[in-house]
Amino acid sequence: MAAISDRAILRHRASAPGRIGTWAQRSPWPWLLPALLVLGLFYLYPILDVFRFAFTDATLLGDRETYTLGTIVTVLTDPNLPTILFATTVFTAFSVIGQIATGFAIALLVIRGERRRLYGMSLLRTVVLVAWVVPGIANGLIWQMLFSEAPFGAINSTLRLLHIAPVAWLSDPGNAMMSAVISNVWRGTAFSMVLLYAGLKVIDRTLYEAPDIDGAGSLQMFRFITLPQMRVTLRVNAILITIQTLNTFDAIISLTGGGPGRATEVISLFAFNTVFRNHDLAGGAVLSVLMLVISLVLSLVYAWFLPQGETSE
Repeated sequence: MAAISDRAILRHRASAPGRIGTWAQRSPWPWLLPALLVLGLFYLYPILDVFRFAFTDATLLGDRETYTLGTIVTVLTDPNLPTILFATTVFTAFSVIGQIATGFAIALLVIRGERRRLYGMSLLRTVVLVAWVVPGIANGLIWQMLFSEAPFGAINSTLRLLHIAPVAWLSDPGNAMMSAVISNVWRGTAFSMVLLYAGLKVIDRTLYEAPDIDGAGSLQMFRFITLPQMRVTLRVNAILITIQTLNTFDAIISLTGGGPGRATEVISLFAFNTVFRNHDLAGGAVLSVLMLVISLVLSLVYAWFLPQGETSE
């Protein structure tokens, strides 16, 4: 009788009181709800508030705001917007290409050096990563000193020693954009290097054995083995650094300030100037929404070329 009563007690504990615990174990909501609340508070609410401001005439001066479509029309019909979008396209495209190419080259160099057990590979990775941790403002100031056309400018001083005419790095519109791209590539290459280095490390080395025996060269193995194996990593890398580059303004504002003229004023810097110099909070919100739309469209374009079968691997 004692054994039967013990079994009954255990069945009762496992059925009635344990239903709540069983539901909590089977349902994901008790675990997801805290995370959703945090995301909603710190991410979703600011995004919704930006959309709300875009449909107002709010300013930083504290005036009473009213809801209107006039701000959207004014911003989208601004005659300076096409020039700024063109500068953004040039800056983003060349920065992304430069970061991927340079990061891929450094990652391949480190991988090859590690396989041959060469000294200095850890130092090379560390040097590249140092540029990544430099704040954007400091990055712009460093390159401003290097590109300076004053006598203390490091690059022009070197050119003078080589009896080469100094270059107007920051005062010429074309050179100013090139200088901004170079500084951004220098800072962002480390991210691409780390991501692509990780992708190269997981490639199965047996894939190279048969072509090596057949006498295939390094370029052939790179083209027909390495690149196909790295397609997913390269595309993910492109998505991440494209979004990051579209939001870059700190390095540009300290390097060129958007000049000369508006040659290097990208859309993120334009939004910054609209809010904090023109005190137009609603106009800055419209530009922020425009940046979000551009980022989403580019991400969808990248994802379109990413086969579903490869993403699941």
